[in-house]
Amino acid sequence: LHARYVLNLLHETRKHLKQLPNISHVSTCYSEEVTVCGDLHGQLDDLFLIFYKNGLPSPSKSYVFNGDFVDRGKQSLEILIILFTFLLIYPKEVYLNRGNHEDHMVNLRYGFTKEVMQKYKVHGKKILRMFQNVF
Repeated sequence: LHARYVLNLLHETRKHLKQLPNISHVSTCYSEEVTVCGDLHGQLDDLFLIFYKNGLPSPSKSYVFNGDFVDRGKQSLEILIILFTFLLIYPKEVYLNRGNHEDHMVNLRYGFTKEVMQKYKVHGKKILRMFQNVF
């Protein structure tokens, strides 16, 4: 995805997240299904498998993602792009909780910083700064 669109997505995601409370309440009534996921750690295939088995987020399919989206795997950036897009499309059905890997110092050690800089050589620093701001 071109850097301009990534930055635009990050800007819109930040704007949306700033409006949300610190604690989210998710309905688990009988007629509604909620899928809870955690620790994707840059493994895009795992996210695709979850969507394959449980369906994509939609008005009838809520998801809670409990952080640690990035680091270790090679496709952290793609995971965040997908999750942030679903968050903006379905703000009442997709919930993203920050994990300990959504932190600048942890990203430096475990690979997300390097991944962003390799994929976006020219705009990498700006994109990374915006990610840290969203985190």
